[in-house]
Amino acid sequence: MSLGRAALHLVLAAVLTVLTQLGGLAWLLSRLFRRKALAFAVLYAGLWLAALMIAPIFGRVPIACHGEGPLGMRSWVFCLANRNYVAPGLKAAAEDMAAAMAQTYPGTVTLALDGNFPFLNGFPLLPHLSHKDGRKLDLALYYADQGRYLPGRTRSLLGYFAFEPGPSVCPPRFPTLRWDLDWLQPLWPDYAPEPARMRLALRLLSRDPRIGKIFLEPHLAAKFGSGASKIRFQGCAAARHDDHIHIQL
Repeated sequence: MSLGRAALHLVLAAVLTVLTQLGGLAWLLSRLFRRKALAFAVLYAGLWLAALMIAPIFGRVPIACHGEGPLGMRSWVFCLANRNYVAPGLKAAAEDMAAAMAQTYPGTVTLALDGNFPFLNGFPLLPHLSHKDGRKLDLALYYADQGRYLPGRTRSLLGYFAFEPGPSVCPPRFPTLRWDLDWLQPLWPDYAPEPARMRLALRLLSRDPRIGKIFLEPHLAAKFGSGASKIRFQGCAAARHDDHIHIQL
């Protein structure tokens, strides 16, 4: 193998590691086989299944992608990329909140977005700054179309990057993770956060002693947060939080 080709494989392995934690290892091991694409698929599937069984030993459990319960992942993409792992206490808190939401408003579905990778405290889950210890989880906003609640739906396919309009307290800066992505916004459906469910979710999370902090953009916190002390601004260095709710133990 030439030096350039080896470097390319190392770069691809690094990208897969950043995106999925385990994909880089599967990619490098697959180079040892003749049918490399098939080998990569089989190896990655094996590592993915192994993570489901081994991660709980190290203190992280997956949020299920499929199921009939009131809490689930927004997309299979998060699960395939191993980004749906959290500490057991955080999963329990999210499940309890989702169950209370569904009890008060039958048919309500609470959607989880990025959690953490299955292994290694300190391993970053980009582009997040803090999702590296199993103690953080993003939840999608609850949406309505002309006042009608939309169960299991978000404005964007992954639940991210469909920002709610509102005043910003952050001056322009570069470099920054606080992307406005103005060019993307016209592509999203004209849904709006469903007020009753947003208020109840934030109230339930704020009253849960297991939850230490909730990050939400100030204009949404003022609209739905009822002044709860746990609801805080994530700061101007981090990504916008008016497309999701960040919770942490």
